[in-house]
Amino acid sequence: MKVDSPHVFRRTRRARSREVLRELVSETALDEGKLILPIFVHERSSKVEDIAGMPGVSRYPIGRLAERLAESVELGIRNFIFFGIPETKDSTGSGAWLESGVVQKALIEARRAFGEKITLFADTCLCEYTSHGHCGVVKGDIIDNDETLELLTRTAVSQARAGADAVAPSAMMDGQVVSIRNALDQEGFKQTLVMSYSSKFASSLYAPFRSAAESAPKFGNRRTYQMDIRNRREALREIRIDESEGADVVMVKPALPNLDIIAEARSLTDLPIAAYQVSGEYTMIKSAASMNYLDERAVVLETLISIRRAGADMIITYFADDFAKITV
Repeated sequence: MKVDSPHVFRRTRRARSREVLRELVSETALDEGKLILPIFVHERSSKVEDIAGMPGVSRYPIGRLAERLAESVELGIRNFIFFGIPETKDSTGSGAWLESGVVQKALIEARRAFGEKITLFADTCLCEYTSHGHCGVVKGDIIDNDETLELLTRTAVSQARAGADAVAPSAMMDGQVVSIRNALDQEGFKQTLVMSYSSKFASSLYAPFRSAAESAPKFGNRRTYQMDIRNRREALREIRIDESEGADVVMVKPALPNLDIIAEARSLTDLPIAAYQVSGEYTMIKSAASMNYLDERAVVLETLISIRRAGADMIITYFADDFAKITV
């Protein structure tokens, strides 16, 4: 073919002509070892409770937890993050740091059943435990940052004591990383990682999770502590601060609306980056697939690979089991 142009005719399609070639030149790898599966645990009864709005996701009592984890482990999933729904809630969220708290019991049971075969993350927040649904101590109509730090720190230490490999402060309180890191070190948990929800945006995509965890605020909203979706520089500043305070992993949440933040964070820090594909992202895909509007398998692969391509080292996703089944 003759091309009347001073420019070179580049045949970039050559490397896409066969599946084996496409595999050879692929730039982004994703496997089960990069995924973290969220698990909801409750202590109200011995029953598994399906979660309205999150098809295929349930809340599990402690007595059924090992059975549930075994299903994922069989598929090759090894990393789990626990969210707890206590039997009762109060104004300070005291169930979060009890040695007999629901997440603490879940950590102990998971470690008993699987030992070092799995990695256990614990969400470190108060919103699932407070009667008002906010992530901290309420004073009038504000969330008191510094009083909340003390309670988050107590929670992190109790989770480490129960066997968490990593604690994950998600309240977006100023100073939460350094407060928790210092306390863990002082209590002898120097090997416990801190995975900080560094750039956690105030998002409408959290709605299904709040239903699942029964953690919707009873008044106001979380915009005084979660980030404004319009702010890119602030998101990167939060990541730099958490790194300086001793975070081992920084996180961007939600994942898909913030691929630009993930990509910029990758050039900003050498720390591992986590991205949370949140409940709303999961539910949108599941709902559209249930109506045959899209190919669920294809979209799950596309979204997870896109998050990874943007720069995430690990992805928290409710699709972890589905991904493992797809790639078997």
